[in-house]
Amino acid sequence: MVLQKLLFYLEEDIAGGDITSDAIIPDVSTNARIIAKEDGVIAGLFEAVSLFNYYGVETELKKHDSEKVRSGDVLIEISGSAGKILLLERTVLNIIGRMSGVSTRTNQLSSVIKEINPLANVSGTRKTSPGFREFDKKAIILGGGDPHRYNLSDGFLIKDNHLALCSIKEAVKLAKDYTAYKKVEIEVESVFDAVKAAEAGADIILLDNMTPERIKEVILALEEKGLRKSVILEASGGILGDLVLEYAKTGVDRISLGELTHSVKNLDVSLEIMPALKTLKIS
Repeated sequence: MVLQKLLFYLEEDIAGGDITSDAIIPDVSTNARIIAKEDGVIAGLFEAVSLFNYYGVETELKKHDSEKVRSGDVLIEISGSAGKILLLERTVLNIIGRMSGVSTRTNQLSSVIKEINPLANVSGTRKTSPGFREFDKKAIILGGGDPHRYNLSDGFLIKDNHLALCSIKEAVKLAKDYTAYKKVEIEVESVFDAVKAAEAGADIILLDNMTPERIKEVILALEEKGLRKSVILEASGGILGDLVLEYAKTGVDRISLGELTHSVKNLDVSLEIMPALKTLKIS
């Protein structure tokens, strides 16, 4: 299944063939390498190797997924058909670049959060690139984060639009009656509703767009009723940059961040042919 998805991504680049390489590159074998151009946490090497190997290109990993790398580090040594290597180049670099961007940002934020609150986790969301979710989520894990739900069947997440049609108490009951094998999470925007959700038996309470001060009020209210330990508290919504520190200090169990996957800054990686192909003489 993974390989099928990778080949699907490749297809948009090679549907009409690589006319540049086909026209000017002879059918020769060559060596190449993929290099990190900046520091980060690498991801996507497994996927890159899968594509290269499918096309008969030999690879040797010099780094491994989830490893921290420095600018200039060689990630993969490659040998095989020059044409095949060039055919795969951009797709492979896109995959490594995006996944490494996700894993690097996840690792950065996770480190910040755990310095303040060692028990808290940084989590992703479903705000992923269409068709690329499996790899976005994997990159979050490789960066040390929690992937959260992969899809709508992974767990219950009762949001404001659900609660516009159903009360908190009724929604939690209906979800638990539906199946006992899925966690029930409910989104709230007030201290009052957070307490109601805990009393209704929710497993996870999503504190949506709350300030750190308001979250502290929620925690205090739950502690006063003896409900704090019965629920996981998740902060989410507009948490960017230095704000992560303030939310970590509140004592929530996890902080979910859409920016991990909806605002990805790719890690810079490049592929270099080693040695360079000889210049062709055209008579």
